[in-house]
Amino acid sequence: MQPVPRPLAPTYQDRRWELPPDAVVHHGTVDDAVRVLRGRTVTALTGAGVSTDSGIPDYRSPDSPKRAPMTYQQFVADEAFRRHYWARNHVGWQVVHRTEPNAGHRALATLEDRGVVRGVITQNVDLLHEDAGSRHVIDLHGRYDRVICLQCGRVISRAHLAERLDALNPGFVESVLEDGATVADIETAPDADAVIEQTSHFVPAACEFCGGVLKPEIVYFGENVPRERVQRAYALVDDADALLVAGTSLTVMSGLRFVRHAAKAGKPVVIVNRGETRGDPLATLKVDDGVTETLVALADRL
Repeated sequence: MQPVPRPLAPTYQDRRWELPPDAVVHHGTVDDAVRVLRGRTVTALTGAGVSTDSGIPDYRSPDSPKRAPMTYQQFVADEAFRRHYWARNHVGWQVVHRTEPNAGHRALATLEDRGVVRGVITQNVDLLHEDAGSRHVIDLHGRYDRVICLQCGRVISRAHLAERLDALNPGFVESVLEDGATVADIETAPDADAVIEQTSHFVPAACEFCGGVLKPEIVYFGENVPRERVQRAYALVDDADALLVAGTSLTVMSGLRFVRHAAKAGKPVVIVNRGETRGDPLATLKVDDGVTETLVALADRL
C-alpha cells in the first residue's frame, strides 16, 4: 500500500501569530458598530467564520483543529498529492453542496437589498452568500463548484466531475463511511477537503478534452488571486463609505490588504470576529462576538 502523502511543513500563511504587545485595539459592542456604520454604505469582507453556523468548520478560530492545507506547489508537482486531494474532495464537496446559508448570510443579503451593503468580498468558496440572495459577490478565492484544466483551461462543473469520479471509483464514498454514518458526518474543511486517510486506491480523472491535470477553481495556498479579481475587490471597497469585516482572522495578505486599503483611505473599518485578527490595530472598532448574531443585529438596526 502506498503511504498517505502528508502536507509539507506549514508555510508562513499557516503559522499562528500574535498581535504586538503595543497594539491598540478599540473594542466595542454591536451598539457601537451601529453608531459607526449608520448612515454609511458598506462593503463586507467575509471569511470562514461566517459559514461555521452552517456547519462548515473554519481553519483558525480558537477551537479549530490545526490543519496544514495542501499547497499549489504540492498539487501540481506530485500525483500522489493530487490523488489524495481528489479522494477527499470527492466526499467533501458533497458536504458543502448540501450546506444551507445561515442567518448571517441572509442578514448581509438583506442589507444589500436595502442599499446599505454595496457588495461582498468573500474568502469563502462555498457560494453561501449567493445562495442567501446576495447579488454582488466577489469570490476572492474561487468557487468549489467549478473545476479547471491546468493545460487547456477548460472549465467544467464539479457535479459533472463527480459523475466521472463515481464511474472511476464505484462504491468509494460508501467505503469510507462507518456503519450508520452519512456523508454529512465526515469532518470537512472550508475548501471541501474531507478528513479521509485511506486514499491510495482512488483513481483521479484527467481532463476529458486534453488529458491534462484537473484542479478545483479555488486559489490554493501559494497561488495568487487573479489580478482582475483583486482590482474589482479594491473598487468595491472604494465604492463604499465603510468596510465591515466578518468571520476572518485576516492571517493572510489576501484579505488583510483590503483592510489596509480602507484604513489608508480614512474609511471606518469594523471587524466582527471571535478572537484576535491581524487587522485589529487598523480597525475603527473591533466587536469580539459571534458573527451570525452580530450580523443579524446590524441588519435589524441599520
